[in-house]
Amino acid sequence: MTADASRRDLLIAAAALSTLALSSEAAAQVSIQPPVPPSGPKKKLGMVLFDGFELLDVFGPLEMFGMLKDRVDIVMIADKAGPVRSGAGPQTIADYGFADAPKLDIVMIPGGIGTRREVGNAVFMDSIRSIADATPRVATICTGSGLLAKTGLIDGVKATSNKMAWKWATAQGAKVAWVPQARWVEDGKYISSSGISAGTDMALGLIAKLYGKDMAHWVAHRTEYRWNEDAADDPFAAMNGLTK
Repeated sequence: MTADASRRDLLIAAAALSTLALSSEAAAQVSIQPPVPPSGPKKKLGMVLFDGFELLDVFGPLEMFGMLKDRVDIVMIADKAGPVRSGAGPQTIADYGFADAPKLDIVMIPGGIGTRREVGNAVFMDSIRSIADATPRVATICTGSGLLAKTGLIDGVKATSNKMAWKWATAQGAKVAWVPQARWVEDGKYISSSGISAGTDMALGLIAKLYGKDMAHWVAHRTEYRWNEDAADDPFAAMNGLTK
């Protein structure tokens, strides 16, 4: 074999390997299409807002559900429509007040420093009780479970909360079956998560329940999020002295 022929064969082989590598890379890419086609009507998800809400409590879970635009409509609900300031400062806009909020399939209640004030706000708490009682699925993030506990709706129900705010949150509902070591807890129509970032894991867990685990993985991959799938994996309980 001549040197030119050998060089040509090497170039052809290299080109073939490069094409195969590109083909494999393309095949490995996450599809922009969900793994399961939509079926049935869209679900309406309402996120409750109040002055002093925690940013990640709200926008972590909503980013996950926001990937399901063909299945879920998201609305923001507060005492009244308009701007609501977070605990960190930035505001977001409530689409509806409690009085004119649409019928929901899912309601989410975040935590944040504002929970300490709102838990003593009788009008706000009546609104939380009404909207949670009327909604088929109720999710709380962080100290949002303290607000829900105060309504009495989750007496006898398993729930968890932010481990650094455990004493405050659990004091809002002595009859709640509080679970100190849990990333998130599901009991009937209620699902509650631990502190702040755990709400995103819980949201994916709820997506898995509603649409299947393949869908939850697809959402996690699309958002480049490393999902903690184990609801019982909670190192923060031990860090805060809540385990024996």
